[in-house]
Parts: sequence; structure tokens; C-alpha cells
Amino acid sequence: MHCTSDFLNLCDRIADAVHKSIKGLVGTPEAGKVLYIGADGTPTKLIDDVSEKAIFTLLEKEKNPFRVISEEAGDKIIGKSPKYTLIIDPIDGTYNACSGIPFYSLSIAIAGNDLNDLCFGYVKNLATGDTFYAEVGVGAYLNGIKLKTSKNSEVNRFCMSIYGYRPNIEEAAVLSKSVRRVRVLGSVALELCYVAAGRIDAFTDVRGTMRTTDVAAGKLIIEEAGGIVTDGCGESLKLEDKVMSRVSVIASNGHAHDMILKLSTGIVHESK
Repeated sequence: MHCTSDFLNLCDRIADAVHKSIKGLVGTPEAGKVLYIGADGTPTKLIDDVSEKAIFTLLEKEKNPFRVISEEAGDKIIGKSPKYTLIIDPIDGTYNACSGIPFYSLSIAIAGNDLNDLCFGYVKNLATGDTFYAEVGVGAYLNGIKLKTSKNSEVNRFCMSIYGYRPNIEEAAVLSKSVRRVRVLGSVALELCYVAAGRIDAFTDVRGTMRTTDVAAGKLIIEEAGGIVTDGCGESLKLEDKVMSRVSVIASNGHAHDMILKLSTGIVHESK
């Protein structure tokens, strides 16, 4: 397992298993039933649990060993001496899935033993079937068509996704007043992919609550599409090898990243 077709085939099979396992739950009251607190410290709902179990059932039948980092189960080894780590969010956009809003996804990033050695990123909108993926050095794609971030360089014309409006009202307000449109769609992984596809110009989280499982796949997809992903201080975003770790994330088309940083945090990345 070492090329786009191998990685994509595996991720597609996982996505099919997840879709089949949850299709009867989407939009039902049962989907949102809280079962326990997951490894990431947040409540695990029935639809999350069903999705993750479908993933592990499939992976345990695979010939290839894997290390798996998942929101609900945490850190788990399947097989012996795995060469690859799968960073998985079984359902990104749980509220949307529970409410029947067709914007929720499966997010999978594949890395070596070092999580920052990303090989492949995959995000699938489980409601529509849209599939975003990227391999390092090869590019990013949506349903097989190569992606490129938007060319917009004027922040006052940006369409931006802004997370953190409740606990950080002032910071979010500065951003909101500075751009043309704000969209908060409810699935971080998909919204990052929308930056890669040029559908929105930037994504910011001013709360500092993003987890590795939220952003790993989207990070690679944006970078392979020509965009930039940093932490809130403008440093290259490092993926923490702990499911509980949190970080601020600033992602953009790459044409006005410093201005977005300044508006988000007051810190401009000066490494250029």
C-alpha cells in the first residue's frame, strides 16, 4: 500500500461501510443519543459510535496493519508493526447528520509513524457522495477533478468560514466585519475542502479547539491545492499525537494569509 489508488480504494471502502451503517440513523432522534464520553473528551453520540464500529470492523479484516487515531476510540493498533497511521473522524458534522442536514463527512488522513508525515488525505460528504482527496506531491482532487484554491486576494471580498463566535465574540466580529460573506456550515473537514476547491476563500478557528482528527485530512488537501494552513501564530500547523490536544487553525487560499492572521490574532507571520 503506497500509491494513490491503494489509499483511495481503502478510504472508499471505509466510506461505503460508514454510509451503510448510518443511513438508517441520519435525521432521527436516536442518532443523537449520547452514549459515553469519547477519547477526545467530547460526548459520543449513537451515530458516531455506529460509524466508528463499522470502520474498525472493516480494518480488522484488512491484511495491512494500521495504527488508528480516532475521536471516539482514541489510539488503537490493528495487526503487528504498522507502517501507517490512520487519523479518522468517523462523523465530522454530527449535529448536521442527526438533524438531517446534508453536510456531514468522513475524514481520513494517512501518515507514517510521525503524524506530520502525511501521505494522503480523504474527506467524503456522506450525504452527497462528493469525495475530496489528495496525495502529497501529487495534488488535490474532487471526484477525480484537480483542485485549485481561489485567486481572490482582497480580504474585503472574501467568503470565509469563522468558528469561535460564542466564546470569542470580539475576535470573530473583527473578522466578520472585514470580509464580504461568512459561512459556518457545520463540518470543519468539508469546509477546509471548500477552501481547497475555491468555494470559500478561508477558514478560521479563533477558539483554539481544533483537534488533529478534525483537520489532518483537510490540511493536506488545502496544501496540495495551493493553499496555506497555519496555527494562530502563523507557524506551520503541527499535528499533535494526542487526540485530546487542541489548536487554533487558520487556512486560506494563500493570497492574503498574513492579513487573515492579523485580523484573527493580531500576529502577522513574518517569515517571508
